[in-house]
Amino acid sequence: MQYDPIKRKLGSFFNQSPFLRKTFYNLLDLLLLRSWHVHKELKTWKKSAPEKVSVLDAGSGFGQYSYYLSNLLPACEILAVDVKEEQVADCNNFFKSIRKNNVKFEVADLTKFVNPDSYDLVLSVDVMEHILEDVQVFKNFVASMKKGGMLLISTPSDKGGSDVHEDDDSSFIEEHVRDGYNIKEIENKLKEAGFSKVEARYSYGAPGKISWRLSMKYPILMLGASKLFFIILPFYYLIAYPISFVLNYFDTTMKHSTGTGLIVKAWK
Repeated sequence: MQYDPIKRKLGSFFNQSPFLRKTFYNLLDLLLLRSWHVHKELKTWKKSAPEKVSVLDAGSGFGQYSYYLSNLLPACEILAVDVKEEQVADCNNFFKSIRKNNVKFEVADLTKFVNPDSYDLVLSVDVMEHILEDVQVFKNFVASMKKGGMLLISTPSDKGGSDVHEDDDSSFIEEHVRDGYNIKEIENKLKEAGFSKVEARYSYGAPGKISWRLSMKYPILMLGASKLFFIILPFYYLIAYPISFVLNYFDTTMKHSTGTGLIVKAWK
């Protein structure tokens, strides 16, 4: 299904005030299992990171990860880039309104974006499944990172990512150019691009698959069917979220032999 129209509806509602925007970010942090995994990795990375770091949020979307990082690392400088001009403008307006002057949003194409030797951390969450020229993007990341810098990627795997389980299944999100990465495939592509060390693990294991359906798939399907579900949604989450919360906890604390998502780290 087309996910972007639903994202635009959500964005237009939560852009009405800084309070609503912050509420939206907090809801995404609670609901999205990928946020749980990414936050866990960022907290671990922070322990050995310099006090003042430079970050590239590569494919920033609504800007929730830039917001999280600006609170986790108050002294950091963040450049957040995205191809969608409307989202970039919305994010710049919001961050200006809350006086976070260390975060800047720009329109950029990751297949062409290079800022040599500039970033201690590059973050790419649910982006690479949208880009066909992935190796070129990985090469641009390497060129843009400082020596010793880390790349953190969250993306679907080929073990059911994008809700594709059979050869004739279609992706749940139509904007994806690939249904998911094989774990060895993405490791090899990153090494080919120039990274010296790569680590990848599965996310969205058995608990996460159930949580994703409860907290994301079914609500998105409902919202795609009718705007009336915007009214019903809070009541749905009163029942579904406590279950998803427990499942998310187990997914982030367990080691999975397989899963529909990947968390990938690579160092220059």
